[in-house]
Amino acid sequence: MTIHEFLAPPAEAMHRRGPRDVIVMSSRVRLARNLAGVPFPGSAKKPARLQALQVLRPAVEALPAMADAFSVAMDELSPLDKQILVERHLISREHAARGPGSGLVVNRSETLCVMINEEDHLRMQSILPGLQLRETWATLDAVDTQLERRLDYAFSDQFGYLTACPTNLGTGIRVSAMLHLPGLVLDEQINPIIQSVNKLGLAVRGLYGEGTEALGNVFQVSNQMTLGEAEPAILERLEKVVAQIIEHEENARARLLEKKAKMLFNHIGRAFGILANAHSISSKETMNLLSLMRLGVDLELFEPAARAVADELFLTTQPGHLQQQHSEKLSTEDRDYLRADMLRERLLAVSRPKPRA
Repeated sequence: MTIHEFLAPPAEAMHRRGPRDVIVMSSRVRLARNLAGVPFPGSAKKPARLQALQVLRPAVEALPAMADAFSVAMDELSPLDKQILVERHLISREHAARGPGSGLVVNRSETLCVMINEEDHLRMQSILPGLQLRETWATLDAVDTQLERRLDYAFSDQFGYLTACPTNLGTGIRVSAMLHLPGLVLDEQINPIIQSVNKLGLAVRGLYGEGTEALGNVFQVSNQMTLGEAEPAILERLEKVVAQIIEHEENARARLLEKKAKMLFNHIGRAFGILANAHSISSKETMNLLSLMRLGVDLELFEPAARAVADELFLTTQPGHLQQQHSEKLSTEDRDYLRADMLRERLLAVSRPKPRA
């Protein structure tokens, strides 16, 4: 079975629902773990990485949560396979660059993923739709406990779990929520919010994590410190901040409707007009415009069925997923043409937005 046969179709993958998912697209908890006495992947030579993979991969595959999982060595995946996995947030961009000695195990529901020999020997992550941080942590905590019974983790009584990067020392946990915040962007309040969040010791990153742009008005909020703070305290702090950001986003949308309705309707109407009529459009522009269309659905300017179309297009118009639908290698220009063709065809069935009276 190939990774393409294993992964859920884009329509199914993007239609998973969870609490507060109008604004919170997903919740994720990641744990970094390493084997005692084994060099970190970044400093290990190929034989050491291969040996670590031979130890780690069977241990992960044997987990009850990984029954019927997809397991593969990274050098068995094509560049396109890896790009699609990045676009689905199942692997990091760094892991996509890995070759021999690195691996991946993904469960059937795509809610649990383990990267082997990324920056650390194990990068485990649990992902759920909507605001489900505690549920995500419970899943990953159980997996970590089961693995720790089988593996000898690198652990220090003074520093906790040892990691390749000092910023992950201690608990090794990274808790994050992916948020859709077009209201705060349009209301020009996003920068003050980011500054406030940073002052609380949390990080705000783009769509694909550290060093990436907030395409489609999607931001990831996560903890920065992993040392000297217990997991429940980190979870509670992030939950409180995310709840405040949700409130700010809802207030921004209400404020725009009350005081800048014409400007808001103009942005959403123009976005739909370009998406439905363009003959060449980049991935970046598409995602930013689909964000405005999604906002229009949330504000009931479109028929409810438009939400599913916008969500699916948010994934299928990205470069890897677009390339997957065509056997020949596509240039950037070709992708822009085909992306526009797809958008025009899919949006034919969507009625134009109707501004509120």
